[in-house]
Amino acid sequence: MSELNKLTNAGALKLQHASATQLQARPAGQKGIDTPANKNTNIQFADLLQQEAERSQSVHFSKHAVQRVQERGIEMTDNLLNDLNQAVQKARSKGARDVVIIGESGAFIVNVPHNVVVTTMSGTEMKENIFTNIDSAVIM
Repeated sequence: MSELNKLTNAGALKLQHASATQLQARPAGQKGIDTPANKNTNIQFADLLQQEAERSQSVHFSKHAVQRVQERGIEMTDNLLNDLNQAVQKARSKGARDVVIIGESGAFIVNVPHNVVVTTMSGTEMKENIFTNIDSAVIM
């Protein structure tokens, strides 16, 4: 989880730094006016803002879920994360709150309102388990 926090915090720090740089790049009498000298800073700030907004809309992993991913050897690829995000969006559109998302890599229990993966299990562990406290299921 600390790695996920570092990524989020690093993005926030980049955003703060870009904002401070943007304010410093403008002369005192020209706040809010784009000039060739500060145009790149504005573009970088906009890009960082967009990246941070996208990151905040994607699923996050609880400390417990991160431990389970590591213990169970589940490989978290960009494709898997994209699939999880799409599954959560579909569940959200149907009004789901707590969902089990089942795919080739295993099962992920997600709290939809908070975009948080609560726990996960590999495919072999799913066979004899019961999923409780969920209101929906998504098959990827």
